[in-house]
Amino acid sequence: MKEETRQIREKLMALRDVKYRDFQSALIPGIDPQTVIGVRMPELRRLAGSLAGSREAEEFLKDLPHDYYDENVLHGKLIEKIQDYDQCVAAVEAFLPYVDNWAVCDTMSPRVFGRHHRELLVKIRQWMDSSHPYTVRFGIGMLMSHFLEEDFAPQQMEWVVRISSGEYYVNMMRAWYFATALAKQYEEALAVIRDGRLDLWTHNKAIQKAVESRRITDEQKEELKALRRK
Repeated sequence: MKEETRQIREKLMALRDVKYRDFQSALIPGIDPQTVIGVRMPELRRLAGSLAGSREAEEFLKDLPHDYYDENVLHGKLIEKIQDYDQCVAAVEAFLPYVDNWAVCDTMSPRVFGRHHRELLVKIRQWMDSSHPYTVRFGIGMLMSHFLEEDFAPQQMEWVVRISSGEYYVNMMRAWYFATALAKQYEEALAVIRDGRLDLWTHNKAIQKAVESRRITDEQKEELKALRRK
């Protein structure tokens, strides 16, 4: 372990909240509670802000894999601070193979991606073609975050439709993508649902999430409920 990582770990340990550790551990199936320090997200964000751009952070980002869940979340938050697009993508791709749970995967959303949609779309397709489930999940998440409004194109939905996975956390993100698409691109997403082009579980989960959303009208909810499959 590098000296910089040791110093950062000491800072994380000083922020430990045991009750929060126990709560957080229960939300992440399969994680060893002994690998959770218990640092609340606002504290992790503040620490990332204080470390961003420092040599300490630079060395920490190179020191993979980490031992603790909180170190991985901090790693993602430091990546979010990288302002150069190419450097940010390189950091993301170095880190993704070590991501092994939904919580770390979903808390990483680099700001610089919003200014580079053309290049990002190429990367998203590559991530979605990965054999690593959390790389696929991250790719779908970035597609959902960046390409369901002004830069939306119907063929993007096809990429999500065509993903065939037995991984729960991949299919949950596929369902989440279509639930969000129903809120932002209703007619295009409805056509996929109406045609039954998703596997049964993802189809019904997308409808469930959409019906639970405040962004879907009551009329749309009734239309979607009628499309549930058995």
